[in-house]
Amino acid sequence: MSELPDYFPAALEIAEVAEASIASALFQRRFGDAIPATPHHVVARYRGADGVQRVACYIHFRPHEGLLLGGGACIDNRVVRAMPAPDRAAIHAAGGLYCLTLAWAVRHFAARVPAIFGYCGDVLAERADLAVGFLRTAHPRLLVYWTGALDVAARNAAIARVNALGPF
Repeated sequence: MSELPDYFPAALEIAEVAEASIASALFQRRFGDAIPATPHHVVARYRGADGVQRVACYIHFRPHEGLLLGGGACIDNRVVRAMPAPDRAAIHAAGGLYCLTLAWAVRHFAARVPAIFGYCGDVLAERADLAVGFLRTAHPRLLVYWTGALDVAARNAAIARVNALGPF
């Protein structure tokens, strides 16, 4: 992932939120389904010139057998298009909104779990995942970010358990 540029929008905030409802309209628009009720919800919010903070990116993470599964990522391109050009350029130079939000989430959750998994079927999302440090597994669409020291057998067992879930 590229380094943050000299200029970075102060109007952008990334955080884990307890209440997912702030991103439910975005999630519904993107996936046509209700936002997951289980934790964890990571959002990137952008404060526009009108002073209103809007959800620009959402990623859902859920615990599974001591691991973390990430999915349900979506971006509100309307929020991005409304940003001033310097802010859009800075976010693009830093890898894009999804990449920034995912990198923040990995740093945020890294000490809690030995691995974060992603199931990815989108080429652009996979490019961002790999830029953040996720690795491909032997299973199509299944990616992993190792955060802890697991031996090879434990890593293989974790991959097998998560792969058995199918898409998440």
